[in-house]
Amino acid sequence: MSKIRSICVYCGSSTGNNPVYREAGLALGRSIAENGLRLIYGGGTKGIMGAVAEGAYKAGGKVTGIIPTFLLNKEADGKQNEMLDEQIITENMHQRKQLMFERSDAFVTLPGGIGSVEEIVEMMTWAQLGHHKKPMVFANINHFWEPMIAMLDHMRTEGFIHTGHRVQPKMLDTVEEIIPYIFDAVTKGDASGDEEIIARM
Repeated sequence: MSKIRSICVYCGSSTGNNPVYREAGLALGRSIAENGLRLIYGGGTKGIMGAVAEGAYKAGGKVTGIIPTFLLNKEADGKQNEMLDEQIITENMHQRKQLMFERSDAFVTLPGGIGSVEEIVEMMTWAQLGHHKKPMVFANINHFWEPMIAMLDHMRTEGFIHTGHRVQPKMLDTVEEIIPYIFDAVTKGDASGDEEIIARM
């Protein structure tokens, strides 16, 4: 990969209990737009998901929302999202995730629930299997993802994770660090990630 054009953001369809999470969503969307990148996300209008799209839209960015039919009424109010210049409606979650992968040059995970964990873990799994080398970032807002690191530690200690050198996630504590890291990783042709995290894989 020689050029970064789009960033996929995984995040919660709710805002969580701390307003800092929604603010991080708005800031990340704004940063993606201001750097001339397209936002690829789950197509919802609610929660952190909606905040990321709002941030990108208000900053003049391009936004692609990919959402399965059965979630239109739940996550997007069943309406065309005015913040999107492209909306893709899929038949199921598998199609949604595959298209998000194909359309994206990097992946960022903001705080979220089980769905967000499942999405980024699948990208980590595909990287471990040699399917891609796209940058992956955990936006560790308010120390949200630190329990994830504890889980990786436990998996490795129990002997279930190998070939971690193929998985190169980066843990960043602030939104401001994310886009510069991704640009740098793509320029170098090596999303080196965090050695400490990789060692746990």
